[in-house]
Amino acid sequence: MTRPSVNAENPWKICLPVVEPTTERAVRAMAQAKGLFDLAELRVDYIRNPGLEILFQAREQPCIVTNRRKEEGGRYQGDETGRRRILREAVDLGFEFVDLELGSGRSAVEEVMGTQTKTRLILSYHDLKKTPPLRELRNLCRRMVRYGADVIKIVTLARSWEDNLKVLSLIPYALEQKQEIVALCMGDRGKMSRVFAPLMGASWTYAPLIRERASAPGQLTARELKEIWRRLG
Repeated sequence: MTRPSVNAENPWKICLPVVEPTTERAVRAMAQAKGLFDLAELRVDYIRNPGLEILFQAREQPCIVTNRRKEEGGRYQGDETGRRRILREAVDLGFEFVDLELGSGRSAVEEVMGTQTKTRLILSYHDLKKTPPLRELRNLCRRMVRYGADVIKIVTLARSWEDNLKVLSLIPYALEQKQEIVALCMGDRGKMSRVFAPLMGASWTYAPLIRERASAPGQLTARELKEIWRRLG
């Protein structure tokens, strides 16, 4: 897969996590948030029988299809073969992005992505307990690039304010290599990273319509983010 060059003024800033239990409610959630987000993350691991074709036809903004593993905070109940099959279906339909965990392995990347060049690959890494040392985080970045990621995504739990600085420092590190990146911290102490990541050049940050529909701890709502950015000028 040929990686597009990084756009200095990336159009994607707010990604709406869609964490609904049915396809119909997912479609409704995107409609209700219209005008507040730039792309949506369809968390199909929340849906028992996701209707990907319905979601594809209903979308009005670019969409990420994510079928998150339990090990990284997801809710997918089936086996690994079935999980990959759903992601492959998203690729075949032509969704703009699929998100695949780095821990799934290179074979999963090859199986899900095939030889197509339309759907872009987000390779993600989540640490739900801590923020690893910077050296380890940079090694993860390099490994994701070797696997052919169009966008690399690293999300960790902030246990200190300094953890935000560590993770945010990955953004200029990746951009120097012409690599698109999403880098954020979870938790109450990670909120500042969600505000500043796009301002530093990250492709987007995640923000639900209301806090009850957040997909990770520490997410600010889309309206809260927009108001903070407005005040920052």
